[in-house]
Amino acid sequence: MPLMNKLGSAQAEPETIETPTPKDHVITPRDRRFGRDTEEQPGRWWLNDDPVATAFYNSLSLTFPRGEAFFIESVKAFRDVTPEKLQKEIRAFVKQEIIHTREHVALNRRVEESGYDTDKIEKRIAESLELTKGRPAIANLAATMILEHFTAIMAQQFIANPKHFENADKETADLWRWHALEEIEHKGVAYDTWLYATRDWSRWQRWKVKSLMMLIITRNFWTNRYRDSLDLLAQDGFAGLRTKMKLLGFLLFTPGVARKVILPWIKFFLPGFHPWNEDDRHLIDLAESEFEAALLDNVQTATT
Repeated sequence: MPLMNKLGSAQAEPETIETPTPKDHVITPRDRRFGRDTEEQPGRWWLNDDPVATAFYNSLSLTFPRGEAFFIESVKAFRDVTPEKLQKEIRAFVKQEIIHTREHVALNRRVEESGYDTDKIEKRIAESLELTKGRPAIANLAATMILEHFTAIMAQQFIANPKHFENADKETADLWRWHALEEIEHKGVAYDTWLYATRDWSRWQRWKVKSLMMLIITRNFWTNRYRDSLDLLAQDGFAGLRTKMKLLGFLLFTPGVARKVILPWIKFFLPGFHPWNEDDRHLIDLAESEFEAALLDNVQTATT
């Protein structure tokens, strides 16, 4: 059946495109809240009493409220011209990102309450995003598609490797794992939107644009996370070469999240790449089972 435009005349339904996204895959927004009901708030260094690890994750969290608002607008710009299935996935993606934003706003508030001044970091993030205004919508979609790949490959690590949040404040670690499982769940939405929006491009043109942007965004992403982490560490009294080496050691060696995402980062450049070439839904199930076990433990504790 043809669609109807605003003037009441018929218009053709959007053509569909085949992608590796599983046909039976469902994106489920989970409206969860973290760190609200606990009387005892985590200490300043909530991750294993480690200022370096805490600084990295705090710096990453500070990017999410504005960053995810950018992701939402970038993908929504193409929602109404995509096929029905993708439209539904975009709506679910938007709902998940809105809830993620709310929870990271709350986490960032706790970071500030711990005594950190985040104004400089947040100003730099705002100024960076200000540069995207007025850019072609397809450029912002490309940036979103790339950053969503970043979050997805890091999310794989956060769930698959318990060392990333070992001895962390439970509520804060649960927030990160919950965010990670939903990033994996919707990892193909921005990419499928990009493929649909560029369906008339040649494969060479699409590869060239996304590859150049990936190189630029990779440089900016790690440069800014490194600089922001050092800014937070300086507020704890840690500075100089030794602090920089400790931060590099955390990123590259133990637990080494930057090193461990190198291979999935490289795969992005391969012909025929798609986030769902690797079906890692078992990680979603793993994280969900951990949440269900924790909820069951809480119920049993409350009734005994």
